[in-house]
Amino acid sequence: MPSGYVPLRVFSCYTMLDGAIDPKAIAKQARALGFPAAALTDRNGLYAAMAYSDAAKKDGVQPIIGVMLGVGRPDMPDGVATQFDWLALYAQNMTGYDNLCALVSMAHLDRPIEMPAHVDFAALERHTEGLIVLTAGGEGGLARLFAEGQPDRARAYLDRLQGLFGDRLYIELSRRNDAIETAAEADLIDIAYDRNLPLVATNPCCFTESAFGDAHDAMLCIAHSTYVETEDRIRSCPEAWMKPAPVMHEMFADLPEAIANTLVVAQRCAVMAPYRKPILPSLAGDIEGEAKLLRDDAEAGLEARLAR
Repeated sequence: MPSGYVPLRVFSCYTMLDGAIDPKAIAKQARALGFPAAALTDRNGLYAAMAYSDAAKKDGVQPIIGVMLGVGRPDMPDGVATQFDWLALYAQNMTGYDNLCALVSMAHLDRPIEMPAHVDFAALERHTEGLIVLTAGGEGGLARLFAEGQPDRARAYLDRLQGLFGDRLYIELSRRNDAIETAAEADLIDIAYDRNLPLVATNPCCFTESAFGDAHDAMLCIAHSTYVETEDRIRSCPEAWMKPAPVMHEMFADLPEAIANTLVVAQRCAVMAPYRKPILPSLAGDIEGEAKLLRDDAEAGLEARLAR
């Protein structure tokens, strides 16, 4: 029986020390829960995309390939340090997948080494074709600005996103008892209705079953070099599991369109990560050069041994 809901925010174990789901397990759990599709959205990485695509295909689940991308907040006042937010991006087609690859590479390679992996809006502007964007709930700049009491800057931020993505922009709502999301929800709904932008419901998940919450909490302690008994520390969100469709329908009973739009996003995405052999760096620049380098090194080593 169709579930009428698609999870759009799933972290695999490749979101190191945060996500805790093997890519193959994402596909198996999605099938077990009756989801027609599920979206992989690791942070600043596509490391699990190939394994997940292959597993989802075998399990009869549509793979949606996405990324939680770190983005430098634009239009910061002079003298204020750059703030980093997140956007959830999804590949609609092969062009979108290539743009995801480019953005992830730039996030790691084109930023100052002392800053976390991210891109700026100028880079994002050059790579929007074939991509759908969600505003990333409480981790996104839009919700954070509303929660901080900066509605004018929030509207300006949304102006930028609308200019880049047009009708491929969705206002994301998550209900996981997060302070920022709770504070911003009314403003997010109002601005979505005011601008005729679609709402979409998510429940960002790091593990498949609710019973794994304590283990995930311990994993976060390892990640941040602290102890379970420590009071002032980052804690696992008990809501960060792959919730069944009936639970999500009940959570968003007042906004059924937000649930329905998860299916719309899935229907607009139609690409799997292509199979590619590992692309390894060349020590000499090309295959012939590597063969010559190996031969020269071997001959030099042999001569050195014979000389002894």
